[in-house]
Amino acid sequence: MPVAGSPASREPYPQGHPQPSHPAYQVPPGYQVPPGYQVPPGYQVPPGYAVPPPAYRLVLPPLSPGGQRLAEFGDRALAFIIDMLIIGAINLVILIPAYLAMFLVILDPVQTAADPFTVIAPMLGIILAVVVLSLLVAYVYEVELMYRTGQTVGKRAMKLRIVPLDPAATLTRQMAFKRFLVQHVATMFLPGLNWVDGLWQLWDKPYRQCLHDKFAETVVIKLDA
Repeated sequence: MPVAGSPASREPYPQGHPQPSHPAYQVPPGYQVPPGYQVPPGYQVPPGYAVPPPAYRLVLPPLSPGGQRLAEFGDRALAFIIDMLIIGAINLVILIPAYLAMFLVILDPVQTAADPFTVIAPMLGIILAVVVLSLLVAYVYEVELMYRTGQTVGKRAMKLRIVPLDPAATLTRQMAFKRFLVQHVATMFLPGLNWVDGLWQLWDKPYRQCLHDKFAETVVIKLDA
């Protein structure tokens, strides 16, 4: 036999019978609405209950076409700094002897006294050699040592990887070379392009690409481990 007051003993109120009044429901202090919560269609919200505004949407991190999380600007900047320090250290091995040779040419009193203009040709030759060797170092580092794994030393340290924009494709030497052309060759001859190239990712949508990424059709992703 149902006990009085139990759910089984309760009968619905007859039609027209006054329904019991309940105080307005109040949200407990400190209660936070779960992220992404949406009110079910047709659901009547109790008075005083706080729900997300109509425009509320759960914001997901931007993803690559392959579904990987895209690299943040800070991580890419730190990886770039690490790579530039490594390339710069290698270039010092080339630059120090080159500058010593230039000073010896300039300070040679016999050659300068005979014909000052003969100093210009060897200096231009040394500068050209330095430029070519510096580009060669950057090429080996950014292309030959990178495209097989998609990582330079800096990107490996920051857990980043370069991948093709097309999820079905594989990173190739040609893609890596296109990145090198914009990031190292073009920026050498176009002042300010290195800043525009590096900062482009801040406003690029939807894949946070730099200009060298767009030219090579690549994106940079963040690895989970």
